[in-house]
Amino acid sequence: MSLTRIHNLSISLDGFATGEPQSKEAPFGHAGERLHEWMFATRFWDAEGTGGIDNAFAARHDHGFGAEIMGANKFGPPGWQDDPEWTGWWGPNPPFHTPTFVLTHHPRPPVEMEGGTTFHFLDAPPAEALRIAREAAGGLDVRIGGGATVVRDFVAAGLVDHLHLVLVPIVLGRGVRVWDGLEALEDDYTVEAVSSPSGVIHLTFTRRSTA
Repeated sequence: MSLTRIHNLSISLDGFATGEPQSKEAPFGHAGERLHEWMFATRFWDAEGTGGIDNAFAARHDHGFGAEIMGANKFGPPGWQDDPEWTGWWGPNPPFHTPTFVLTHHPRPPVEMEGGTTFHFLDAPPAEALRIAREAAGGLDVRIGGGATVVRDFVAAGLVDHLHLVLVPIVLGRGVRVWDGLEALEDDYTVEAVSSPSGVIHLTFTRRSTA
């Protein structure tokens, strides 16, 4: 059976995966690019970047996925639902290259992009969205791409098999937190932490076997 995985979700020391307010000019609000500087420095992101621990973790983002699920706020800034021309932040060839399911209360017809990405717009709870995505994934894994609210909802529903968070040594103070409502998460997962010379800490949560 395919797995449900989350990779490269960067959070601040106080648990925020994005700042505020989000806008077309500032997708991560007042956080800017600070949460993702570790990734921008890697070979995964830039051919001139570095190898090492950060690159090894970042590269796992692309391995073994047949579909993605993301929230409305990852797909676009507030109000994108009212713009029929909006097709995401990523230009004509988005980096997903799979069927990608956008959770929104304002569904619209699918949008086919270059490179194998087709955006499908669903108004569905996590379990139903995952069922649909798994059918589209063709036996491969499903990636929960964020943002923080969608990640929190899928983890809280017990639907995530593997969760990779990157703890970045900054304090944001406000935004959207990942941890709210996930008390005792560690009871259901094996947790590993790997420190990087860049200053970030890679946290991996792997669901414990119930057999």
